Amino acid sequence: MHGMYPKHQVDGVNDTLHPGPREPMGDPTPRVSVAGRYPVELEADILVRTGARLHLRPIRSDDATRLVTFHHNLSFDSIYRRYFSMHPELSPDEVVHLTEVDYVERMAFVVEDGEVLVAVGRYDRVPHSSTAEVAFVVRDDYQHLGLGHQLLEALADAARERGITVFTAETLLENRDMMSVFRHSKFPVTSTISDGQISVRFSITSDDQPRAARGDQSGEGR
Repeated sequence: MHGMYPKHQVDGVNDTLHPGPREPMGDPTPRVSVAGRYPVELEADILVRTGARLHLRPIRSDDATRLVTFHHNLSFDSIYRRYFSMHPELSPDEVVHLTEVDYVERMAFVVEDGEVLVAVGRYDRVPHSSTAEVAFVVRDDYQHLGLGHQLLEALADAARERGITVFTAETLLENRDMMSVFRHSKFPVTSTISDGQISVRFSITSDDQPRAARGDQSGEGR
């Protein structure tokens, strides 16, 4: 379907509908964010629109093979809208870069159905700033289940705890579904258009978007 990705990364977004509740699975005790420590407290079970239960967690280095398989299962259109061009294979260096994050400056989440990756989302902080580029991609046969919204909420919650206050993203002009994810998030999204691409920017601070309001998304989207 559709996608977007940080300028220096390789992920996209393709989802439009709304999430069910997230059920924390890890230790709920607040912890200081430490680069390199796997944040088990961010793991959660999620319910999708069909009533199925999937698992959301931070990415790990041992997800490399699963990530390659995930990429191979994306359609022509999903790959094009993800990279703004064809990108049939992830290089070994890309796989390492995408699966090895520090969980502070760079964060990534995966959604699993059993042992299979069906969605990936990430943010990458712009160096020496409180802004990060955000991106996510959902496997074609798992689109329209609310996973894009689940990933955006998880990324925003994690980013705020790590001192990030603004998300940015870029997508193709025709990517209406991806823009729907942002606009229905209730974050204060602004956008500009240039050369067939849309650049979006929005604050993720709790003052601008209370957690309770983010969770109430019924009746929006397609």
